[in-house]
Amino acid sequence: MNAPPVTTPARLAGLRVVVTGGARGIGGEIASRVVADGARVAILDRLVAEGTAHAAALGGTYHEVDLIDPDATAAATTAAIDILGGVDVLVNSAGIFKLVPLLDITVLDWNTMFAINARAMLTTMQVCVRRMMADAHPGKIINLASMAAKKGGANEAHYAASKAAVVALTRAAALEWGCHGITANALCPGYILTEMGATTRTDNDISTWSASSPLGRLGKAADVAGVAAFLASADADYLTGQAINVTGGMVMH
Repeated sequence: MNAPPVTTPARLAGLRVVVTGGARGIGGEIASRVVADGARVAILDRLVAEGTAHAAALGGTYHEVDLIDPDATAAATTAAIDILGGVDVLVNSAGIFKLVPLLDITVLDWNTMFAINARAMLTTMQVCVRRMMADAHPGKIINLASMAAKKGGANEAHYAASKAAVVALTRAAALEWGCHGITANALCPGYILTEMGATTRTDNDISTWSASSPLGRLGKAADVAGVAAFLASADADYLTGQAINVTGGMVMH
């Protein structure tokens, strides 16, 4: 008699995941991946049509929000958690990118970049961690930084600085909240082919960037989503305070 097949439970079965920037791009791929691994998801994004459609396809919920507004961000995060009945994992993926020469960066450019790329993460983290603590429940925070946080970049000083702030914020969270069973890690993707930055890159850029990776290619959103799913899982319970490169070897520190 043949032995019955061995079934493996979904790695993220039953987890409640909030994803900012989950309508498309890396955030959208992460939302798809965690649901495929058994989680339930709430998507926060300003892209109404895409966010609504993607959340519906995943059996999740969509919450419209402009992350530049901290009060609206807190309210949308709270609403998402309430519908999920709690939160186990927060993925901060939303962000903006703009090429501006260093001498031409305005105060508005700087403030807008930091408001969305860093300050909004602070807000969502505070809301989610307060709920995790109130429920006496461990949790995981996954913040999307960038390889620019480690190597900088010409014409993107304000972007690189905002992503370096994400790394510092993540490490502070790991130090302060570890005693509550909450881990915090950052992902530092390299050149990932998504909608963000599509209007500024050329075929020559893609060829040059690909050649700078030992793997000889640029990244896909799925490459980042796989690492995010690992960080959300119990396999990463003893991993915290890290800024993990997902760069195809373009950055190795």
